[in-house]
Amino acid sequence: VQLQASGGGLVQAGDSLRLSCTAGTLNRAMGWFRQAPGKEREFVAVISRLGGVTSYSDSVKGRFTISRDNAKNTVYLQMNTLKPEDTAVYYCAAASANARSFWTPVDQTSHAYWGQGTLVTVSS
Repeated sequence: VQLQASGGGLVQAGDSLRLSCTAGTLNRAMGWFRQAPGKEREFVAVISRLGGVTSYSDSVKGRFTISRDNAKNTVYLQMNTLKPEDTAVYYCAAASANARSFWTPVDQTSHAYWGQGTLVTVSS
């Protein structure tokens, strides 16, 4: 599974940005993670294989929305009301194969495939 993330950039606090992640096939739960400078990579959001279940970290809940279009093999992360602390490299990841359509893993070890990351910088 090859993943290609895009959509990062430099924005001001309060702005919005939408990240996209495309894959050859997308029959898995998909997650977004991020790594800020000097910090460990952390969970941001995840969406189940068919898109019916989502989960978010407390730090982005209410501001970010994860969605997917399986016909286009693309997962999105809509980021609103961005804050300087959202500055990070954002990675999309595909979870390991799992028959459960509602599975939404939040741990990195459950994600077997990773994209190259896209940088989001939020200025104050």
